[in-house]
Amino acid sequence: MSNKVKARPAARGVRSGPSAGRRVAPLLIAFALGALLAGPIGAVAAGGSSPVDDKVASLQAEEAKRDAAQIVELTGKAREVREALVPVLEGMGAALPPSRAATKSDVERWQAVTGKAVEDFANPPSGGTGVNIARSGLAAAVRSLDAAVDTYAAALAQPSPALFELAGRQREIAVATWSTAATQLDVLNIDSGNGHAHVFLPAAPGQGALTADGAPEGK
Repeated sequence: MSNKVKARPAARGVRSGPSAGRRVAPLLIAFALGALLAGPIGAVAAGGSSPVDDKVASLQAEEAKRDAAQIVELTGKAREVREALVPVLEGMGAALPPSRAATKSDVERWQAVTGKAVEDFANPPSGGTGVNIARSGLAAAVRSLDAAVDTYAAALAQPSPALFELAGRQREIAVATWSTAATQLDVLNIDSGNGHAHVFLPAAPGQGALTADGAPEGK
């Protein structure tokens, strides 16, 4: 009988593998990396703003304040110009064929008024898109009316039915152009909290001009 002791076979189903420490180490590393990354992300998500965001917000606030002031200024200027232009529009409308033509002194008076109106809208300040659209529309309207008066002067100097007709069409274009700009200005005043501001020129049916909506001023 041999004295050698046989090696006891390993139990079935049990395999050698990494130690518990080796299995836990990757989990600890992943947890540590997650904590490091979560810190900065959480700070941003918590509402921290960058210098760029602060600068953008500051510029937007300055632009809003500038536009609010320009809306008030432009509305006042539009009312002033409107009051000056109404007599010109009425006088010119009454002096178009088949009515009796206006006198030379009448036309010179109209030219003085429309010329000043053109100057009033020259060299506009920089503003937001909405304000620029309203201002540009009013400027285009007064230039159209100024051209209409010049055409009427030419028709009076050398009587021509075609020139009188052209002057009348230019007058209507001026009124329609002004009405579009006046609508834009009304919307700007409403959006800025000033309420309705109606600075429309008188228009006749068929001229294609927009008119006030009937809402009370400032409401």
